[in-house]
Amino acid sequence: MKKILVTGSIAYDTIMVFPDRFRNHLLADQLHILNVCFLTPEMRREYGGTAGNIAYNLKLLGEDALVMATVGEDIQPYLERFEALGIATRLLRRVPGQFTAQAFITTDLDDNQITAFHPGAMNHSHQNHVTRELGAGLGIIAPAGKDGMLQHARECAQAGVAFLFDPGQGLPMFSGEEIGEFLRLADYVAVNDYEGKLLEEKTGRRLEALAREVKALVVTLGAKGSVIHAAGQRHEIPSVPAQAVLDPTGCGDAYRAGLLYGVAHGWDWPSAGKLGSVMGAVKIAHRGAQNHAAARDEIEGRFRKAFGYSPWKG
Repeated sequence: MKKILVTGSIAYDTIMVFPDRFRNHLLADQLHILNVCFLTPEMRREYGGTAGNIAYNLKLLGEDALVMATVGEDIQPYLERFEALGIATRLLRRVPGQFTAQAFITTDLDDNQITAFHPGAMNHSHQNHVTRELGAGLGIIAPAGKDGMLQHARECAQAGVAFLFDPGQGLPMFSGEEIGEFLRLADYVAVNDYEGKLLEEKTGRRLEALAREVKALVVTLGAKGSVIHAAGQRHEIPSVPAQAVLDPTGCGDAYRAGLLYGVAHGWDWPSAGKLGSVMGAVKIAHRGAQNHAAARDEIEGRFRKAFGYSPWKG
């Protein structure tokens, strides 16, 4: 089994609910002098970030991942949470004078959202380095600072760490040439359907052609499941019915954790993708990216119920 290195962001999400509709307070002919205040009696703070979410889901599966990210001076509550969960924090570098990355999200009654995102310490992710001494055999380059993502991809390749390139919302930061470098260095790529189209636009090539440059290219399709292109084959992975559909935040990270687990344990691609679907279904039934808590045996039971077999051995 390969030790999994997770690079990406650690972030706080502050979510506020406006008990009205934005459209009732935004005047179309006055948007050039916009000055509004939304009273939000309901507010909650969630733990998030790509690296944090993926590591959390791997822990549910019984994996002790190596979590690498840059964080700010306000990180203590997050550290205490991870330490209580048994998730190692030694590779989280605190950047003096910076806040941990955070999103401030205001949602109205129509589920419209106004979001302000402050990258903070995330933009210093290049201060961390991937080396052979970490002992990782598999990694993921998830969204973080641009320089850090490029650097970690190069360092993974130099250290012989096979990795999954997951550009996510960071994809627009990169030029076609830079994406080409990621594809040359990466072993696997994972995108959602929108990111897949953007990947095609930036490279001028179809996903089927790009898939030939890596061992596998994965495209998640939300409720429609996912598709894995590997070794000239197309594996269509169905979604798993959820007990409730409450919040899609973090579902992509949950899927990627399942995928990484399957790869690390030498599973075939259909089984790895199906575990990703199970993890996404578990997560979407809870609000926030890290508020679901399923034991590994429960996850295996969900897998067996959905697909009629278990890929776990012993």
